[in-house]
Amino acid sequence: MALPEENVTEWVMEIIRDIDNIPEDFTGGVITIGNFDGVHLGHREIFRKIVEEAERRNTKSAVITFDPHPQKVMHPEKRPFFLLTPLNEKLDLISSCGVDAVILITFSAEFARVTAEEFVEDILWGKLRLSKLFVGYDYVFGKGRSGNAQCLKAYGKRFGFQVEEIGAVKRSGMISSSTNIRLSILDGNVKLASEMLGKPYNVSGTVVKGYKRGTDIGYPTANIQSEKVIPATGVYAILAELEGIRHQGVINIGSNPTFGNKEISAEVHLLDFKGDIYGKTITILFIDRLRDEIQFKGPEELARQIKKDIEQARKILSAGAADTSM
Repeated sequence: MALPEENVTEWVMEIIRDIDNIPEDFTGGVITIGNFDGVHLGHREIFRKIVEEAERRNTKSAVITFDPHPQKVMHPEKRPFFLLTPLNEKLDLISSCGVDAVILITFSAEFARVTAEEFVEDILWGKLRLSKLFVGYDYVFGKGRSGNAQCLKAYGKRFGFQVEEIGAVKRSGMISSSTNIRLSILDGNVKLASEMLGKPYNVSGTVVKGYKRGTDIGYPTANIQSEKVIPATGVYAILAELEGIRHQGVINIGSNPTFGNKEISAEVHLLDFKGDIYGKTITILFIDRLRDEIQFKGPEELARQIKKDIEQARKILSAGAADTSM
């Protein structure tokens, strides 16, 4: 199956939620397995491989992934666990890679007890009769994380399917991995995170009412709430998508210490924009970090700094640094 051309809406990826009822035309296919949070450059290289191989073999390509994310089940004490890509966004991104189907397995405490051998025998071979499997360089699976690429190759020889391990993809000396991307975002290095993702990191959320202190000093802001990973406190140059239109802007993530607040918020100021956006959904594309959050002596000093932030953001966003086609 050739990759769909950009913006071709006819492409439809099938979502298979019942592992016990795999459509017959997906048996003998080319498969990959993983969590694929973020659908970063490393993931997309694997998807490219399975699509090309399926086309060469005249069969189907499919991605096996899990919902909820295994971390939520295996480590319930780690709350909250923020995803880079919630399920719907992940499925959309996988679909954009031209994959024929996603096989969505419900991950539960019971499923976590399935051994590596049982997973291969019962699912990969028993239900899918796959012809070839692609996995990432660090893929582990099964009870106790006992399965890896080497044991998959051994199972492949036993049952009659091929296994190919895909090496790491690096950007700026860093391996493009969900963990490294998440850590970069939490550290405020959104530029590096975007390089590893292959596109700007984005957060979508509903605009809610805040303290309106930005309005009071001449820079009205929109406060957004999201379930995704939020970058470290500070001020960032961003692009914001609102009702199909992209705007330049800045976002302050923090507690607004100048006014003595304690609760962390994400407040967006759209450049050259007027209008009421409360209750609407906005998508923030993080382009670069401008500075740390600072406590100022008062509103006047804060307003002067915001003016400087806006000037710096305009330069970054107008100089091609905001390329979203990575």
